[in-house]
Amino acid sequence: MTRHIVAIDQGTTSSRAILFDETGKPLTSHAREFPQHYPQDGWVEHDPEDIWRDTVACVMEVLTDDTVAIGITNQRETIILWDRENGRPLHNAIVWQDRRTADLCRNLKNEGYEPRITEKTGLLLDPYFSATKLAWLLDHVDGAREAAARGALACGTIDSFLLWRLTGGKVHATDITNAGRTMLCDIHAGEWDDELLTLFGVERSLLPEIRGNSEIYGETDPALFGRAIPIAGMAGDQQAAVIGQACFEPGMVKSTYGTGCFLLLNTGTEALASQNRLLSTPAYRIDGETHYALEGSIFVAGAAIKWLRDKLGLITDAADSEEIARAVPDDHGITLVPAFVGLGAPHWEPDARGLITGMTLDTTADHIVRATLESIAFQTRDLIDAMRADGAEMPSAIRIDGGMAQNGWFAQFLADVLDTPVERPESHETTALGAAFLAGLATGVWNGLDELSAGWEADASFAPDMEAERRNDLLAHWKKALERALL
Repeated sequence: MTRHIVAIDQGTTSSRAILFDETGKPLTSHAREFPQHYPQDGWVEHDPEDIWRDTVACVMEVLTDDTVAIGITNQRETIILWDRENGRPLHNAIVWQDRRTADLCRNLKNEGYEPRITEKTGLLLDPYFSATKLAWLLDHVDGAREAAARGALACGTIDSFLLWRLTGGKVHATDITNAGRTMLCDIHAGEWDDELLTLFGVERSLLPEIRGNSEIYGETDPALFGRAIPIAGMAGDQQAAVIGQACFEPGMVKSTYGTGCFLLLNTGTEALASQNRLLSTPAYRIDGETHYALEGSIFVAGAAIKWLRDKLGLITDAADSEEIARAVPDDHGITLVPAFVGLGAPHWEPDARGLITGMTLDTTADHIVRATLESIAFQTRDLIDAMRADGAEMPSAIRIDGGMAQNGWFAQFLADVLDTPVERPESHETTALGAAFLAGLATGVWNGLDELSAGWEADASFAPDMEAERRNDLLAHWKKALERALL
C-alpha cells in the first residue's frame, strides 16, 4: 500500500502544502503568497483568514487518497488571539518581525527581569518573541482582557491556530518548539510558567496544551477534505529544518535562509546557557525525550533579496542575484547592513536600521545586489563566532537550506567567509520534509531517527577557497559598517 504524507509549510510570505512519498521525495506542491500589512513603522501583521484560506486551498491541491497523515510547520513567534465560540480572530496576527513592543521590552530590561526570563526560557527580552505581542493584543483589543478572564478566548502561534481550525475547534494544542518561543514556557520543565504568565499578564486559560513533536494531535474535520486525516507532526519551521536536515547528533549545525536566517547547533539533551546572547531552544521532543539547540536568529536574509526586487527594482527575480554577483568582480567597497527591522543575534538591537557604506560615483546597482548577498554571509559568521565563544567546536560542515541555499554563488561565498565546508542537501524542501518526517514517525511510515539519518544525501558541497587576508579584510569592513548601524 502506497502511503503519502502532506506537509503544511506555513511561512512568513506564503502558505504551501507538499506531498511526500515513503522515501521522503516531494511529489507535488502548491503555494500561495499572501499580503503583508505594515500599519506603522516597524509593525508587521498578517490576516489569519488569509493564512487559513490559503492553507486549506493548498492542501486540497496536493491531497491524495493515499495520504495517511498531515504534518505542520510554521513561522514561529507570530501570535493570534481568537474567540473560542466561533474561532474568529480578534485582530490581525502580530508577526515575528514586528517591533511594536520594543519599549515594553526595554522597560522590563531596565527593571531587571531579563536574567530570570533567560534562565527559564533560554530567550532574551526582545519584541521578536510572542509574550509581549500577546500582552499588546490583550491591552489594545477592546474587551480582550475581560473576555480572557472569562475563559472566552484562545491564543496560539500559527501551528496552534491551524490545528484548532483543522480539527473544527476540538484540539487546542501546540508543540514544545513553538511553545519554547513564546517567552511564557519554562523550557527545562516543558510547561507554561506561572511566574512568566503573571509578569506578562496572560491568563493560563488562553494557552494551548504543550505536546511533543511527533504524535497524533487529532484528526481533520471530515467536512474539510472529505474524510478525517490524522495530524501527527508539528514543529516550528527552524526546528523542522533540523529534522529535515537530520541534524540529530550533538555538534551538528544547520542554517536556513528563508525570510530570515536561523542557525541551530544541536546540543543534545542539555539546554546550554549562552554567554554571547544566543538563544537556547528546544530542538525537538520525540518519545518523551527533549533535545535542545543553541540558535542564532538573523531577521533579514531572503527578505533583503525581496527588497531588492520589490522596493528598489534592481532585480526582477530572486535568481537574478546569483548572475549579477558572478558578473561583478567584487563589491567595489560597498557594505550593506540589512537592519530593516532591527538586528537579531548576537546584537539584539531593535532600533538599528539598515545602511549602505562605501558608495562612490562609480557604485552601481549590481554592487548593491552583491553586497546584499554578502551581508547574509557576514551575519552568519557573527553567529558562528558567538557559538564558538560559548565553547562550541567549529563544525566539520554546515548544512544549509531555504531559498537562498539554491544560489551557488552565495553558498560558495558563505563557505569562504566561514572558512568551513557548506553542504546543500539533495532535498530542497527540508523544512516541509521535517514536518513530514515527524508525522510519518508517529504513523509508522518511518521507524526512527536512524532511518532518517541514513537517507540524508548532499546535492552539492562547497569548500572554502578564499585567502585569509581577503577574508579578514572583508570582515573588518563588515564590523565597521555594523558599528555604525548600532549607533
